[in-house]
Amino acid sequence: MEQQLMALREEATLEFTKVTDLDVLNDLRVKYLGKKGSLTGILRGMGALNADERPRIGQIVNDIRAELEKIITARSEELKQAAMAKRLASEKIDITLPGHRPKLGHKHPLTLTLDRIKSIFMRMGFTVAEGPEVESDYFNFEALNLPKDHPARDMQDSFYITPDILLRTHTSPMQARYMQSKQPNEPVRIIAPGKVYRCDYDATHSPVFQQVEGLVIDKGIRFSDLKGTLDLFAKEMFGSSVKLRFRPSFFPFTEPSAEVDISCVMCGGQGCRTCKDTGWLEILGSGMTHPGVLEKSGYDPNEVSGFAFGIGVERTAMLVYGIDDLRLFYDNDSRFLAQF
Repeated sequence: MEQQLMALREEATLEFTKVTDLDVLNDLRVKYLGKKGSLTGILRGMGALNADERPRIGQIVNDIRAELEKIITARSEELKQAAMAKRLASEKIDITLPGHRPKLGHKHPLTLTLDRIKSIFMRMGFTVAEGPEVESDYFNFEALNLPKDHPARDMQDSFYITPDILLRTHTSPMQARYMQSKQPNEPVRIIAPGKVYRCDYDATHSPVFQQVEGLVIDKGIRFSDLKGTLDLFAKEMFGSSVKLRFRPSFFPFTEPSAEVDISCVMCGGQGCRTCKDTGWLEILGSGMTHPGVLEKSGYDPNEVSGFAFGIGVERTAMLVYGIDDLRLFYDNDSRFLAQF
């Protein structure tokens, strides 16, 4: 049996040395060292040996196995290196070819619009104030002069979580939250941007959209201050030639209230399909802060006054970029978004 083992070692060593392919090398390993290999076959004959011979033959078998595995490992590394060298020799890289630039993302058009809105008001001295999107009924409605039985609540279809908790329908709750965090009659000059939620979905309405609420409170604030602020914003946002028009309206938290239109940015006020031949486009709602809102937040309407406004970011972006369907902002279509 010892002679068989020596002959097997010489035969296997020769084959392992001559092999030039990794797959063939693996086949040879199985042939000699596998469960049904030649070495295992010889081991099955050890039962015929006497007890004194078995330990010595077993040690020889182990030595041969270790030797062959070492040869296989070394030969495998040699073949891998040779394959890599051959591949490098055949695959030449032309370093003069221009590289491929990775595709970089960029800001969403709504983010670009919101950043621009915030920049304009911050230059006018406004502070950015942010609040929770999940709001209490008190701050969303009652603190803004809309008690539970107020009919104006029907104008804002709402996503209620509990009878007293809802997804905010506007960023106006920040008016009350901010005033109540200050000392009575302390001046306020803030914008409150953020997402709001309503049960709407069509070409000009979305169940989730962004709004920028503005609030100014101080002594001697007049409607002319509101008009001047919004006029400057409109000219910065849409161009110096744009004109403003204020129309009487109703909001429970302002009195008097006004809808604000700008001369059509598409036709310059001459009348077109976009403005329905009126020459005007509605952009926001505004008004003087209602005395009831001031009182509920600890401010004295006899000492201070203020104004508020609400700007729809999507509406503004549609006018700035000439987009006629609000839903495009939320479709995640790269063909649309890549234009910005």
